[in-house]
Amino acid sequence: MVVAVVSVASSAHADDHPVLAPRTAAELLTSMAEMTPPANLSGTVSETVNLGLPALPSMGDSTGAGTLSLLGLVSGTHQIRVWAAGPDKQRVALLGQLAETDFVHNGADIWTYASAAHEVTHSLAPARGPAPEPLATPPTPQALAAAAVAAMDPSTAVTVDSTARVAGRAAYRLVLTPRDTRTLIASVKVAVDAETSVPLQVQVIAKGHADAAIDVSFTQISFAAIDASTFAFTPPAGATVTERAAGADGATTTSPDPSGQAAPHPTVLGSGWTSVVSLKLPTGVPSPRGTKDATSSASSLLEQMSSPVAGGRVVTTALLTVFLADDGTVYAGAVSPADLQQVATSGRGL
Repeated sequence: MVVAVVSVASSAHADDHPVLAPRTAAELLTSMAEMTPPANLSGTVSETVNLGLPALPSMGDSTGAGTLSLLGLVSGTHQIRVWAAGPDKQRVALLGQLAETDFVHNGADIWTYASAAHEVTHSLAPARGPAPEPLATPPTPQALAAAAVAAMDPSTAVTVDSTARVAGRAAYRLVLTPRDTRTLIASVKVAVDAETSVPLQVQVIAKGHADAAIDVSFTQISFAAIDASTFAFTPPAGATVTERAAGADGATTTSPDPSGQAAPHPTVLGSGWTSVVSLKLPTGVPSPRGTKDATSSASSLLEQMSSPVAGGRVVTTALLTVFLADDGTVYAGAVSPADLQQVATSGRGL
């Protein structure tokens, strides 16, 4: 691991690069790992994704599993509102032009609401341990930073690259550079708040590109107390409400899909920067060859985005490759199409 110290002198751009006490990369990583989450955090997150794909619409939650409800997040710029007041109170709202998707965790209750479909899902938080985040929860700087740090291995070069000002707050710019040549990721830049060690921005740079393929950043952030009413949720009048029953330990035991299908759970194959996520889609989600329940528009969209390969179709971008197998399993990773198909065929990581 490479450790660097940053010390920025005053300049004409001092406001963009505030002068901060020198800190090493190791110190910043430790401060992030040992950080006590703020008692209250709220703000607006801007997510910009430029993978070379066309702007994609939200396809709704027709399966009840939430796997495609945020498809539009893979391209363009999106606004996300977040609130957190301890481990038992969180709210995330994905804001669209004509719709909104909300995730609310308030004590024992977990609510998901998709305004476009006017559908609500209600479940109970586990009696022990943290509440599970649904697959459709939009990314935040904290979540992406945690994933990037988790992908680190001894070959990762870690440096501090100047300072930054994000959402009006002074921050250190931490840079993670994978040395594994098989990954499509050139580097991950994390802006770490100088006072709280909260990640304020994450930028993912693809190989051969100067601009970030993914940029998730707070544009406004506050650590002030949050009114309790923010986490109160009552299903809107006329909304379809699906209840998920819970077992003795508080874990959900039934599917949110009225058809009775189990909600899909991702599997991680491999580790580090070349790890691959696989997910078996439920019946009704269009596979590469389509299903009797697939809509023609969804199938057409897959056709436009992907290319046929042995055993399915592949979507190739600068940063991410997705393999849609004929059996309805989706594999995704920051690796080449050939490496991704190898993982899919073998069932093992690289």
